[in-house]
Amino acid sequence: MSTLLDVQQLASQRAGRTLFADLSFTLNAGDVLHIEGENGAGKSTLLRSLVGLVELQAGTIRFFPEQLPFAQEWRQHTLFMGHKPAVKAELTALENVRLQAQLTAVANVDAWQLLETVGLLGLEDLPAGQLSAGQQRRIALTRLWYSKAPLWILDEPFTALDTRGIDLLQQRFAEHTAQGGAIVMTSHQALTWRPEQLKRIRIQGGEL
Repeated sequence: MSTLLDVQQLASQRAGRTLFADLSFTLNAGDVLHIEGENGAGKSTLLRSLVGLVELQAGTIRFFPEQLPFAQEWRQHTLFMGHKPAVKAELTALENVRLQAQLTAVANVDAWQLLETVGLLGLEDLPAGQLSAGQQRRIALTRLWYSKAPLWILDEPFTALDTRGIDLLQQRFAEHTAQGGAIVMTSHQALTWRPEQLKRIRIQGGEL
């Protein structure tokens, strides 16, 4: 089984408080790792640390350790999505999808089809700032339908989504992992996942 991410003995502090220490895990193809914890426990810090946005106090992170070309260019094979939807309020839904694809250097993206997939067809010409928080989230999540990255690191992807949106997203997760991808994610939403695929780590602001 191919290993996509190997994390050993991570430690992080914020304002003199230890968020986590001696944190280790391995993520293989087909795995979903659910990072659990209360607000402020350090979940987002952990995800941002994985992609180099937050400095760690200790530990090692190895991406694609068994695949040298991927390991050397791991950013090209990893998709990170933060807690905020990161859409431009002044652009329409259609323009936002096209811009996202352009920024990630993905060609031939059918923006109309993507908007239909996430239930936004008919709203494509409205500025994102006029849409609800859940609809803005759906715009951002269209990336998951064209991303070729095998490793997804997602911070609260279910935020502001309704039941249909959550079900749709979990179906996409199932497709991604069935194709050999893997996911690290935070969520306050309970996951209806196959127990053999789902791994869990709970962070409690200094305790694991």
